[in-house]
Amino acid sequence: MSLPVLASLLIAMFVLAGCTNPDIQAGQEPPPPVPPADDRAPIVTANNQFALDLYKHLSEDQAIDAENLFFSPFSISSALAITYEGARGDTAHEIREVFHFPKDTATMREGYKELIAGINSGSPAYSLHAANALWAEQTYPFLPDYIDMADRAYGAKTTNLDFIGSPDASRITINRWVEEKTREKITDLIPAGSITPLTRLVITNAVYFKGTWVKQFDEEKTTVEEFRTGRGTTVQIPMMQRTDTKATYGYMETADLQVLMMPYESGSGKPLSMLVLLPRDETLAAVEGTLTADTLAELRENLTVKRVMVYLPRFTLETKYFLSGPLSAMGMPTAFTGAADLSGMDGTRDLLITNVIHQAFVDVNEEGTEAAAATAVIVGRASAPVDPVPVFRADHPFLFFIQDDETGLILFMGRVENPALS
Repeated sequence: MSLPVLASLLIAMFVLAGCTNPDIQAGQEPPPPVPPADDRAPIVTANNQFALDLYKHLSEDQAIDAENLFFSPFSISSALAITYEGARGDTAHEIREVFHFPKDTATMREGYKELIAGINSGSPAYSLHAANALWAEQTYPFLPDYIDMADRAYGAKTTNLDFIGSPDASRITINRWVEEKTREKITDLIPAGSITPLTRLVITNAVYFKGTWVKQFDEEKTTVEEFRTGRGTTVQIPMMQRTDTKATYGYMETADLQVLMMPYESGSGKPLSMLVLLPRDETLAAVEGTLTADTLAELRENLTVKRVMVYLPRFTLETKYFLSGPLSAMGMPTAFTGAADLSGMDGTRDLLITNVIHQAFVDVNEEGTEAAAATAVIVGRASAPVDPVPVFRADHPFLFFIQDDETGLILFMGRVENPALS
């Protein structure tokens, strides 16, 4: 697994958590991180811990080609937060444990509401947007309180679709919304066949970011150089470089690790940056084994702005994950089974999650970074067991009885070997 893997993963975490911007002179200490408001802090903590949990699981999942990884933890947790709001009992407990959601509902709702508002507050220096939506089967009676809550706390307005009569047309409608919200970077999020006549609800989130570096790279100085992969092979890649006297960044190092924080232009908006963790021994194993939300915060707190000679690959990643298996393995299997309790959505025990789909894109170049991600939680009605229609073909010898139905008395009994004989 290569350096761009972790670097690209951390884009989503720190873009959405709000990192500090060390656009100050070399030798000065960067300003301390601005702590999030009390309402946001529990959600930021939960989101970041989930990010590292999921990263660890995906990196170890043999069923996933995990040489490169990239995802938006905030996109996934936002969609599952709305799902969690409709869960009850063991289903709710498992989701809360996996996503580290606060137990207090008011804290959770206010936290997401403020984070989403902050993300969407806008800046002329960059583009950063997050959006949620509900897509409901038009004939299905969802609880009004659930629909209203999703709108008030998460900005998720509900659109009614005909999943029963036009499942694929409904899928295309949802995918178009995702494409619009991610500026066409996430396409065909929900594959054909994922929406069926049993689908009752789809919960979607989309996140988009595009920003330019405070200290951009000169494209003419980008050269083709060797990159040693995590599998021990060598590949040729375009290597950007910034080595001039103005190349000052938030930086720290230990015996095992170098840490670099690269700010994006923020103007009047919230400060955003990319944090890159570069192990000295060319393998990520040691870093991955000790990385937690707390150690990550500690690394940030120990950054000092200084001149750094930076060489960073130019790269683009596109990923797609079907997360039902990973999330089940992480501790929330019940939501995907007939034992699911999503009665907070409709007042019944008929619903379960049929799929969680996540797709992400990132492009890191000399100018800056463009990243997008979307998540769909598909909720369906558990199909009632259908007894197979028996086929009784008497085309071989058989016995028969004529009996008294009241008593069961056999009045006549026979055997047919050849019905053609009289």
